[in-house]
Amino acid sequence: MRLLAAAVATGVLVAAVALPAVGGAGMTVKSATEELHLLPEELSEPPLAEKTTLLDANGKQFAQFYFENRESVKLDQVADVMKTAIVSIEDFRFYEHGAIDPEGTLRAAVKNFAGGGDVQGGSSITQQYVKLVLVNSAETEAERKAAIEQTLSRKLNELRYALNVEEKYTKSEILERYLNIAYFGAGAHGIQAASKRFFNKPASKLNLSEAATLAGAVQNPSRTDPNAGKEARARLLDRRNTVLARMEQLGKITPQEAAEAKAKKLGYKDIPVPGGCDESPYPYFCLYAQNEILNNEIFGKSAEQRQKLLQRGGLTIKTTLDPKAQAASEKAIKKLVRPSDKPVAAQAMVVPGTGAIKAMAASRDFGRNKKKNQMSYNLAGDVMHGGGTGFQAGSTFKVFTLLTALSKGYKLNDGFSTGSAYNAPSYGAFRDCKGNAVGDPNHDIHNSSEGGGGFKTLTTGTLGSVNTFFMRLEEEVGLCDVVKTAKSLGIKRADGNKLGEYETFTLGINEMDPVTVAAAYAGIAARGAYCKPMAITEIRDRNNKATEYKPKCEQVLDEKVTDAAAHIMSGVFTKGTMSEYGGIGRPAAGKTGTTDGYTAAWFAGFTPDLASAVSIGDPRGAFKHDLTGVTIGGTYYPYIYGATISGRIWKYSMIDALKGVDPTPFTPVDNDRFGGCSRCAPKPPPKSDRGDGPVRGDNGRPDGNGNIENDGNGGWFGRNNDNDNDDNNGFIDQINP
Repeated sequence: MRLLAAAVATGVLVAAVALPAVGGAGMTVKSATEELHLLPEELSEPPLAEKTTLLDANGKQFAQFYFENRESVKLDQVADVMKTAIVSIEDFRFYEHGAIDPEGTLRAAVKNFAGGGDVQGGSSITQQYVKLVLVNSAETEAERKAAIEQTLSRKLNELRYALNVEEKYTKSEILERYLNIAYFGAGAHGIQAASKRFFNKPASKLNLSEAATLAGAVQNPSRTDPNAGKEARARLLDRRNTVLARMEQLGKITPQEAAEAKAKKLGYKDIPVPGGCDESPYPYFCLYAQNEILNNEIFGKSAEQRQKLLQRGGLTIKTTLDPKAQAASEKAIKKLVRPSDKPVAAQAMVVPGTGAIKAMAASRDFGRNKKKNQMSYNLAGDVMHGGGTGFQAGSTFKVFTLLTALSKGYKLNDGFSTGSAYNAPSYGAFRDCKGNAVGDPNHDIHNSSEGGGGFKTLTTGTLGSVNTFFMRLEEEVGLCDVVKTAKSLGIKRADGNKLGEYETFTLGINEMDPVTVAAAYAGIAARGAYCKPMAITEIRDRNNKATEYKPKCEQVLDEKVTDAAAHIMSGVFTKGTMSEYGGIGRPAAGKTGTTDGYTAAWFAGFTPDLASAVSIGDPRGAFKHDLTGVTIGGTYYPYIYGATISGRIWKYSMIDALKGVDPTPFTPVDNDRFGGCSRCAPKPPPKSDRGDGPVRGDNGRPDGNGNIENDGNGGWFGRNNDNDNDDNNGFIDQINP
């Protein structure tokens, strides 16, 4: 200990001479000695800022976040020539001296005393490591300045810490830590990031010329940053050759090796280091996963802590993103909607039984360039996950009323007659879940502007998406119970506000996002087991300790109720509002949704293996910029219905996403429980004895119960207020797609 103390004393005294004048007067040897405390002092070494990476379900990286671009590596993952180069130029006696190198410090002191040039530091690699730790630990600008200020007290503290480091670690461990903390310029922190950034290879593959380049860069990385221009690159080249000359002088390489390496060009590759979601190939999914971390208190009590964890924590986050499903969604959207279109289509795919989000896509390119019509938020998700305020979900909400009716004992063919318009019989006919009367007898709800009603059942009313039928059905089963059904399947507004509990709830007046709607429909596909949407399955920390995240599921509905609903909804592709475009070649069920005034259009549907929801609307303002008389994807549409674009995107994407997956059938409906009817359709009227078909004024189409229905216009086509491309009797309207 005495020998160590003597060496330190000598080094400190020499360092005192080496330091420039402080406060206008040089520090004397005597005053420096009086300040000495020769015992090691514990150095606090916070974890280095490490980048966080996002992986898809196959383990391939698709995004990263970082405060400093760094990948710490073990010393055996660094090429031997790199270790030799850095020791040669920075501290060639590194393996021979202790915390300081008195010989090197004295040499620097003599040069500084002589003047006539830049001040030499003479610091050992251990001292440099200490200094970098203090700089990296600084939380404020004042702390950072204190860590680098040219004062004797700072130098003394640095030496005390260096003593501690030399006692705590081996030389190899110190060199490893130094190589990982050092800054090399061009935004590269640590040898691995620098090697990839400069030469597009790991540090283990560096050759002599490349190693000398990086070893030369650490002295003054701002002056030799190759991205700073030709002059900086010239300085870096000069520094490389200085390192090579030093290695030759020390006998580490031969003169021929030095000459050959000096003859090479700089070889800087300028490999991009994308950070954040802006540069991810899947920016919308990236945003969702990013906000899962930033908004969840299990990752830190404050927003600042969570941000630091994401940018500095060195996490490896495995997500549920399925590249196959993602490609299917992007391809289908691109087929029908262009990035330059003002209306935006967005889609989310969710796995029934787990809630795993397989894909999130939108028709616009991600970015902040308004001239390019880019979008910087995630229209597929809610505000909490980097999304917008969503669009009204329209008739996709009728499914929650259907489920409520089935759970209350209604049968598939139970029904009642409805007119061309609906008015609440009283204010108290609808009550929200607080018991407030929210009915409005003065508000007319229409199927179409001309009107037309008839007897509808749960089946025909759903397939036709009949507004007046569902208003009457919601009145009978109770608004609050319908709201509870929706909430049990995870329904919440995209903007985070409370759901609007009004009489028109069943018509989809609340703004939603595709992830939430897809997850709700996935709950039906999973026979009533609702699973919270999940984007992250595993997080590994910087020490490779893994934390797995399991699906959060709950049985919220009777299995047989959801079986009956799926049975009805499967008819949408053959007898309902999607029959013009058909199904996907395997068991599937779904529901169109077009809002009043054509402000938005949806399709949500599912198979037992995958659920999806697609929305389209204009983010400039759905009510001001509705979907009438619009050109989308190069095609002019007088009206956009739920099936017109959203339905087709759903169809095309689901076919591709499910390729190679064996079809899974739905569980058959329990006919003992749901078959027949207790509120049956009236008997059909007698046929005309003229033998020439229906009487004039009928549309000539059966209502599904053997009845001939009248649309009130003496013709085939009506138009519902929900605009689902259907007539008011449950049949498809003629459209011009």
